[in-house]
Amino acid sequence: MSTYAAAKVVAAREIRVKLRDKTFIFSTVFFLLFAIAVTVLPVLFSGGATTVAVADQATATRLQQQEDLEVRVVASDAAAEQLVRDGDVDAAVVSGPEVIAMSDRPGDVVNALSTQPPVRLLDVDAVDPFLAYIVPFALAFVFFFTSFLFGLQIAQSVTEEKQTRIVEILVASVPTRALLAGKVAALTLLAFAQVALIAIVTLIGARLAGLDRGVLHLLQPTIGWFVAFFLIGFVMLAALWAGVGALASRPEDLNSSSQPVQMAVMLPFFAVIFFGENDLAMRVFSYIPFSAPTAMPTRIFNGDAALWEPFVSLGIMAVTAAALLAVGARVYEGSLLRTNGKTSWATAWRSRTTV
Repeated sequence: MSTYAAAKVVAAREIRVKLRDKTFIFSTVFFLLFAIAVTVLPVLFSGGATTVAVADQATATRLQQQEDLEVRVVASDAAAEQLVRDGDVDAAVVSGPEVIAMSDRPGDVVNALSTQPPVRLLDVDAVDPFLAYIVPFALAFVFFFTSFLFGLQIAQSVTEEKQTRIVEILVASVPTRALLAGKVAALTLLAFAQVALIAIVTLIGARLAGLDRGVLHLLQPTIGWFVAFFLIGFVMLAALWAGVGALASRPEDLNSSSQPVQMAVMLPFFAVIFFGENDLAMRVFSYIPFSAPTAMPTRIFNGDAALWEPFVSLGIMAVTAAALLAVGARVYEGSLLRTNGKTSWATAWRSRTTV
């Protein structure tokens, strides 16, 4: 069996196992529900437009100019008030003018009747402050937890095979590099599929939520680039996760052996969260391979990145991914068959196997 054919067999096995894994199923459902909750549920539970009863025709005409109000013209103020009491409308405007409602203050009706001064925006392209915070947080959250959970599953799988000595049987029939390639390919495919599904649900939810078209024009390329950066970023880390899994001879050793990779995932997450409003820091983070998957899409959403910058950043990540794949493969090969205790990085690097 060739290395490629062997890698396909290993990958198919890993995919079958993970599709039945409760952690994978739970994480997928959780992220999909998170995407739905952020985008779709606010629309479903908003109750639609506010209904308001009005007797005065001039007032009714004024309120009908508001898209978020449904105006019902009635014969008298008494009829308008009765509709409120019966629960047929949310509010009513009677002589005075006076706005009446049962229990909740209808702020949208009050604002529609108020005289407001004209507003001139100095930065018409500025992103809403809430979106400017929540979008980077969501990107960092998804990349951190998805790459961490899937990467940890790779490491745990390798450690379990090593502890149970199954790896000795596998290596006897499958080349070591094919075993590594199959695991990395399978988990990368599953992680990419999960993130792509989340991206699709988020975009559909954003459209159903009626987000402003300008926001959608920013969100669509942001999510598209994020998926691309996630794919390269996960591949960049996957072989390292397999390597640290091979360093440990039992699950209890995995936490200490995987600390360098954990830090490579955690520190960029907190860096983007804490320095999200610092333009210089975000520009630097967008070219550092470990933080670029969240920093560069964030800059794209904020409109701070030039057209060429994502391509350069992605190229740097691709080169780094190739280098780290080689490092992870060498550590993996050098420690996979060492079952007499935890293996150090230096020992694994020097004692690369030739299997």
